Amino acid sequence: MDTAVADARTAHDVVIIGSGLSGSMLGAILARNGVKVLLLDHKEHPKFAIGESTIPNTLVSLRTMAARYGVPELQTLSSFGGCQRIIGPWHGVKNHFGFLQHQEGKPQDPAQLTMYNFTKLIYPTAHFYRQDVDSYLFRTAVSYGCRARQNVTVAEVDFDDAGVTVVAEGGEEFRARYMVDASGYRSPIAEKFGLRETPCRFQHHSRSIWNHVVDMPRTDDVFDRPAADRPPVPWYEGTVHHLFERGWWWVIPFDNDPSSRNPMCSVGLTLDPRRYPVDETLTPEEEFWYHVRRFPDVARQFEGMRPTREWVRTGRLQYSSTQTVGDRWVLLGHAAGFIDPLYSRGMSNTCETVNLLAWRLLRAVADDDFSAARFKAVDRCQQALLDGNDSLVNSSFISFEDYDLWSAVFRIWAWGSNAGTFRAHEAFRRWRDDGDERHLLELEDVENPGLHWSDHPGYSELFDEMVEQCAAFEAGRITGTQAADVLYDRMAAAPFVPRHYGWDARGQRFINPTSKVLAKTMWWALREGTPEVRRLLFGFGIEAVKEFAKGRRIF
Repeated sequence: MDTAVADARTAHDVVIIGSGLSGSMLGAILARNGVKVLLLDHKEHPKFAIGESTIPNTLVSLRTMAARYGVPELQTLSSFGGCQRIIGPWHGVKNHFGFLQHQEGKPQDPAQLTMYNFTKLIYPTAHFYRQDVDSYLFRTAVSYGCRARQNVTVAEVDFDDAGVTVVAEGGEEFRARYMVDASGYRSPIAEKFGLRETPCRFQHHSRSIWNHVVDMPRTDDVFDRPAADRPPVPWYEGTVHHLFERGWWWVIPFDNDPSSRNPMCSVGLTLDPRRYPVDETLTPEEEFWYHVRRFPDVARQFEGMRPTREWVRTGRLQYSSTQTVGDRWVLLGHAAGFIDPLYSRGMSNTCETVNLLAWRLLRAVADDDFSAARFKAVDRCQQALLDGNDSLVNSSFISFEDYDLWSAVFRIWAWGSNAGTFRAHEAFRRWRDDGDERHLLELEDVENPGLHWSDHPGYSELFDEMVEQCAAFEAGRITGTQAADVLYDRMAAAPFVPRHYGWDARGQRFINPTSKVLAKTMWWALREGTPEVRRLLFGFGIEAVKEFAKGRRIF
């Protein structure tokens, strides 16, 4: 289908393969800023996509790009309310990350719960109904001038000194000066240049089974418990994770807010294939239910739900690439590699990379210089984000076996994610106030770009300690409790881990940043916090309160 007639004889500045979230987002930015862009996709919108859960860091990246590149449609995606009002009432609200630990054959123990809910000073984040979000971004890209062709399968790509020729099945040819491959795992560029690492370098191993369903029981009805064992925010108002040894289920509702007209919920099982190899005698649906029935309260969560599609079962999810940039090409997002849906890092990492790539590509078009050297930082960032997420998720899967260790890993991840979000917003706020792009560029020139809090050496050391302790536990050299002891001691001694929030409070199941908690934390930061933590917390807190007083949120 022609969305805007794309003459195969016309030379474009940039051809983007894949019109999903990353490809359409980048296409909109480039076209808005005068670049001649061709979008090609082998499918047609609206189309099914997984990767539905957002996090606050994603929202800051979206707001930054909306202002930086003059694409206000990206800001629409930065809040649940914006999605509902402008894209349509088909999304779910996300107010927390919630985790419930399970042991086979036993009821869920209420002592083994963890939740981090977001402060009310920020807008609620969203569970994206991806087919609508991706279609919205695609239409946005076309409205800014992207030429688009759908139902076009790329058969071959050829590079020369002047550009790239993309040959479609059937022989149709397209010409451009530069190619962005945002097609995902089956990347034409990765195949052409043999970029996939064999074996994959990542430590983590997982595979998945997923679907969209209706009639999902609300988690809070399944676990109707005394007030002391209920979280401060209902389970079903966020992303629910049911954890077990070397695996987890996701429950991502689209039907969890009165404004939503979507009856569906995204569900999936992710598990380590070394511990749970595929049973080919079972269909994907049968295997899903086999594992559900191992855990009585997980079975109650999914009782009565009905699938709306055929079940999907994957092999190992992880894949990696030797490089993600070259002369006149880049692998973007899932074309570069993939880890696991745990922690919802996929969209966040994609947005970071698009922001990093877009301004470089705009300058490359203006300079007519598409050498790999000028995109070296993009490769460094993408590879580091994948490696950092690999270490985080691999450590988490190890810790699922021991709740005490998991609770420590959870805290190290959550505080790092918070601090990184504050740091990204600080850079955006400073750039917005004085127009000096150096504030944004400082986020790129960091020692540990694979971590959310990428420019803090103390946090990097704490993260490395977490990885080391989890590896020692996996090897049987220490117990889970011993590993947790080390990590809690490190957090208690670390001057960059705020007090009163609950990060270092071992028995605290729910991290709930109420106004009282925030006030105590600010007082601690003023009297005892390190300068960088004081700067981040006060910078966020002061602006957040000002915006809240005006009836707005900081982001």
